[in-house]
Amino acid sequence: KIFQAVVSCVGHDGTIYIIPKSLEIELNKLMTEIQSNFKCLGLLESYCWKKGEACVVRGSDTMWYRGKVIEIGGNTLQVQYIDRGYIERIPQCHLYPTTSYTGIPPFCIPCQLYKTVPVSSGKFEDVLELPDNPWGKLSISLYFGGMSLSSFMAYKKYCVAEDCQDILKLVRFVYVPVLTSYTLPPLPVPGDTFPVRVTHLVSPKEVYICLDPSKNLRMQSATEGDASCDSEVVCLDEALKWCNKSVESLPLLTHFQTEMPCLVEYQDGLWYRGKLLSVEEFNPVKILVQFVDYGSFSVVPTDRLRQIPYHLLKYPVQAVRAFLTGFKPASYDQNVERIPYSPEWSVEALWAMMECVEGKQLSASILALSPEVTISLYEDDENLVHMKLIEMGLADLDE
Repeated sequence: KIFQAVVSCVGHDGTIYIIPKSLEIELNKLMTEIQSNFKCLGLLESYCWKKGEACVVRGSDTMWYRGKVIEIGGNTLQVQYIDRGYIERIPQCHLYPTTSYTGIPPFCIPCQLYKTVPVSSGKFEDVLELPDNPWGKLSISLYFGGMSLSSFMAYKKYCVAEDCQDILKLVRFVYVPVLTSYTLPPLPVPGDTFPVRVTHLVSPKEVYICLDPSKNLRMQSATEGDASCDSEVVCLDEALKWCNKSVESLPLLTHFQTEMPCLVEYQDGLWYRGKLLSVEEFNPVKILVQFVDYGSFSVVPTDRLRQIPYHLLKYPVQAVRAFLTGFKPASYDQNVERIPYSPEWSVEALWAMMECVEGKQLSASILALSPEVTISLYEDDENLVHMKLIEMGLADLDE
């Protein structure tokens, strides 16, 4: 039987989630009822979540959706929107446990394309790194102007690439970035003092630092067998300059997955390495991204995102997230303006810390590498940077 449906999500494992058009009215009624019954901000008190537990999720559009906890870890939970199919990592304060509506089956159906499997043979497996369980349970055919999607994909393959070697180049260029992540640079031994530059502040205690900024990050080319590349040392800055010159030839990003590497256009019109974090707006779609070599964040439309060439993933990120030690927030009057996402700190303390570190050559010493990088940050004269905040009454010593 042929029926009309809307594709609500395509999972990272290839599963296609569809909502039959015949169920849209019933789904809209349920959504209206959920909005009227849940008007709180989320669960603000401590709660012990369990894998598989039902909940409602406050989406980035401020609407409440039915959800299910998929994975537990840290301050965020991996949750699936059961009526849409897509999976997100959500802060606990945006979830609320409930057994309401659990008797209503999900409105979306997980599917796979009929008679279609991922490309996987000896020559492609080292490129694609296909997942072990790539498909859902229900087989369907999708149609575009009378041609099924599986036929369209096969047709495009032979139009774009004339032989297997060309197909290999095409697949390597397009798909590898989706399945690969950035690496961290090697960190100094705890106790050693080393030069750093602060590239971004999240709060007075949470910063992103660039190690040894006087030297460019260098590494050998990953290409083997090419005489012109055997002894060539490639600089990340030079590789990015090359990408900026030929950026129009790089495909726009069409697949969106948390932590996925990409190229992002900054306000200066240049393209930098980044990674996807979350969808912030839906109409039009805007994505929260992080510039991995600086630590800063930005919300951008999808036309400012492009697929990242594979060789740019060989370089470790230049900005490392670190937490400062030795001080804590001071006690403030309730009327003091606070950082919205870190309310224990005042906005004045953030600006004061920014003046202490912005554009300056500093020194750092690592105290711990786990569970996060913890450092002491010094000025040129080896005085602790945070002492200025304490002198101004914006922070207290934390012994």
